[in-house]
Amino acid sequence: MKATIGETVIAEANDDEIIRIEGNAYFPPASVKEGVLVESPTPYTCPWKGECQYFHIEAGSERLSDGAWSYPNPYPSAFDRVDADFSGYVAFAPGVTVGA
Repeated sequence: MKATIGETVIAEANDDEIIRIEGNAYFPPASVKEGVLVESPTPYTCPWKGECQYFHIEAGSERLSDGAWSYPNPYPSAFDRVDADFSGYVAFAPGVTVGA
């Protein structure tokens, strides 16, 4: 599975490495291309997943503010709900194409 912005692939992983949460595909941290994510100061805490880290995406001439997010240290109870440890996995907002 790939995540692309414009013509640029920003993440790529095998389908069995993707964790699906609430309709979003979360990519393993190592599958995200180096240098495309820039930490955003946007705050958010999910009531069941925990504190979220947003990222701006910068790829070539494309920039998408708060276009990606991750849960660096999810609540331990969230692992049971998702049935996996998704610490640091990255999901993408509309504006990023996610597919085969």
